[in-house]
Amino acid sequence: MKAALATIAVLLLALGWTSEAVQVEENGLSFSLEAVKRLQELMESSVAAAPQSPRLRASSAPLCADPMLPQELLPLCRFRGASASFARLAVVPMDVCEICAFAACTGC
Repeated sequence: MKAALATIAVLLLALGWTSEAVQVEENGLSFSLEAVKRLQELMESSVAAAPQSPRLRASSAPLCADPMLPQELLPLCRFRGASASFARLAVVPMDVCEICAFAACTGC
């Protein structure tokens, strides 16, 4: 019984490590798949909560100031065109990325 529990624990840890290994590349930077998923959720919730004018959507300042933005995405805020990078990350297909069939995803 203890051996079975230990085996299951090792398998769960291995699964966790492999899911963290997938990276999404954008603008010369690499981000974990989990951070990109959180970014997508954040962008979806902000659009649903308060639809903005196209001019405000083009700015990355509100997103970069959001405390819910994953820390590893903050370096992207320093780049000119960060809003375009965030927009590209927001449309990365997660189901395809998880099997590394998308060009921006690596590390499978």
